[in-house]
Amino acid sequence: MRFVPIKNTDQQDIQSLHRYRQRVIQQRTALANQIRGLLSEYGLVAPQGIGCLRKKLPQFLENQDNRLTSLALEIFSQLHQELREVDQKVKSLDQRIAKICQENEACQRIKQVEGIGPLTATALVAAIGEVSNFKNGRHLAAWLGLVPLQYSSGNKKLLLGISKRGDRYLRTLLIHGARAFISLAKKHSDWLKELIKRCGKHKAYVALANKNARIVWSLLAHQAEYRSAH
Repeated sequence: MRFVPIKNTDQQDIQSLHRYRQRVIQQRTALANQIRGLLSEYGLVAPQGIGCLRKKLPQFLENQDNRLTSLALEIFSQLHQELREVDQKVKSLDQRIAKICQENEACQRIKQVEGIGPLTATALVAAIGEVSNFKNGRHLAAWLGLVPLQYSSGNKKLLLGISKRGDRYLRTLLIHGARAFISLAKKHSDWLKELIKRCGKHKAYVALANKNARIVWSLLAHQAEYRSAH
């Protein structure tokens, strides 16, 4: 059974900030897709990725050979300005979250875990509520949907992919953080090398996210400091 942990006022404030940021990110993605689609109607192709669009859009506006009409130039200039404003809003929200992380002792404790930054740390602290709601680290990982879905009967054990239950936003942050860490550290960690060799890199991302979730529970439940094994 999945329950919603009771949160205090500070945790609710942090979670509201994350929900606001999540909506702004979705709006930025929709805006970027619209700009890319409209540009393609004029034969101007921008590569995938919002970073490439930020770089290409000013070039399209400054290039006199693309034969954009004055109305099209006006529209794309306004869309470019709107994209810059949304980027600034996201940056401001990230700075606010980073400040909250610095001022929160629990966030500082779990931020030391590889693959967890200020964004993930504050989101976890806000969503978990009281860590005593979870019996152990595996219960927290299961609540986040990071454990295998089981169809077992008698002596037959069948483990499928992860259950994907719980908070999709938290699960995404943990897996993306694990992906970033593995990309940097897989050359220096025998455990990661063996894990990738045995399971493949995508399963390794989820496995590390699961491990990090259990470590987070231990740090919060025991008020402990993280000691890296790397």
